[in-house]
Amino acid sequence: MSDIYGASTRLERYRQQFPALANKAYFNFGGQGPLSLASLAAIQNSYHYIQKHGPFSGGVYGWLLQETNQTRQVIAKELEAPPETITLTENVSIGCNIALWGIDWQAGDRLLLTDCEHPGILAAATEIGRRFGVEVSTCPIMATLNGGDPTAVIVEHLTPRTRLVVLSHILWNTGQVLPLAEIVKACHNYPTDNQPIRILVDAAQSVGVLPLNLTELEADFYAFTGHKWWCGPEGLGGLYVRPDALASLNPSFIGWRSTVTNATGDIVSWQPDGKRFEVATSAYPLYAGLREAIALQQQWGTPEDRYQQICQLSQYLWQRLSQLDSIRCLLTSPPQAGLVSFVMTNSQSSKQVVQLLEKQGFYLRTLYNPDCIRACVHYFTEYSEIDQLVEMLIGNW
Repeated sequence: MSDIYGASTRLERYRQQFPALANKAYFNFGGQGPLSLASLAAIQNSYHYIQKHGPFSGGVYGWLLQETNQTRQVIAKELEAPPETITLTENVSIGCNIALWGIDWQAGDRLLLTDCEHPGILAAATEIGRRFGVEVSTCPIMATLNGGDPTAVIVEHLTPRTRLVVLSHILWNTGQVLPLAEIVKACHNYPTDNQPIRILVDAAQSVGVLPLNLTELEADFYAFTGHKWWCGPEGLGGLYVRPDALASLNPSFIGWRSTVTNATGDIVSWQPDGKRFEVATSAYPLYAGLREAIALQQQWGTPEDRYQQICQLSQYLWQRLSQLDSIRCLLTSPPQAGLVSFVMTNSQSSKQVVQLLEKQGFYLRTLYNPDCIRACVHYFTEYSEIDQLVEMLIGNW
């Protein structure tokens, strides 16, 4: 009994560090995670420090370099990757665009995406196809949600002219976790006319959820953000570039952070590592906020502990929703991550349901492909919140 009480007290104290959780039942971590008091204070303190010491001074510049290096190291440690493989970006889309536009595309090359990628990635791929004469195609991964072999589907759509495969580690719409290591190996081993097939991963829904070792995973490019499951500030993310793939990627966005200069200011070379894809001035106070967010995650437990808790809670939500006649979950088996997508089987539209739920203090979101409602649970979601959500759905629909 004391263990149960102790766990409950710990959860309550932990949740008190997130002001956004005080007056709502939050199920939208896949859109944006709430910011902790520690992260907010770190950001504010950083802004105060810069203004106190002069925003454009030698002392502050040295401090900014220290902040940048420290943040890169913290991210790298959490993702099991060398710091030099990490590029600091604003968000997932920027990271994906660095990889998409950095390839030396030639007419006739092929770019393969899954049919579950985010519209922002689809838009960039379409423009690359138009501008360079690249053939852009999709493979039907959504059909493997409840059966089938995602790896086999992707391999079936590869050709000797395929240069890049773009896919999400966790699909943002259905919550399916793809067997990424297996897919990476299959693509890297596929025979091509020239260069090996590279893999770009949209990691918007996987960083902060899955225990990750990017060195062992061997994906070429892994784009992520800090403002979703890490519950860090919006406007700060990153891109992992595998060392073997670095030489194949050219900088498309270029600034003073991208280059190495000599004592007279002449450009000598690109930065030798992930810094070559960083451009210029950033919102540096966000760096301390993200470090605090990651530190708070680590205080709860290991990445494996946090992931197991997410899976237990998402399974509980999935089981409860599956018992309702008015709801059909997209997954027919328990989720392997924190995303639970479902559809209303009555006449209620997803948009109307979500709007009414938000008025009652329950925050979810709608998706359009497929047309569904997505609920996200984190490791600090309460079982009582899930019960309240289900009761709200029963009472209104």
